[in-house]
Amino acid sequence: MSITVEEKLGVNKYFVDEGNAHIEIDPAYPDMKEKMKLVNACPAGLYKLNENETLSFDYAGCLECGTCRILCLGTVVKKWEFPEGTMGVEFRYG
Repeated sequence: MSITVEEKLGVNKYFVDEGNAHIEIDPAYPDMKEKMKLVNACPAGLYKLNENETLSFDYAGCLECGTCRILCLGTVVKKWEFPEGTMGVEFRYG
């Protein structure tokens, strides 16, 4: 039996710190190439390009892998930190 990535992600538990986003972006950052790096590279698919070419992002499903930090910190990504203790992702499958 095979399991999809979406099914694996679906069993993770997320403890979201609603008052403190651990990742902040500049949704109106002008460089489309930088924005597309995030859209294409995020393993959880959390970066979305809107019709008006702004970027939207929801940190609630973040896997804390650091891909966006490595690719775009200082450009589109304004802040990247690990969530506070007891917050963030709890991996539940393999």
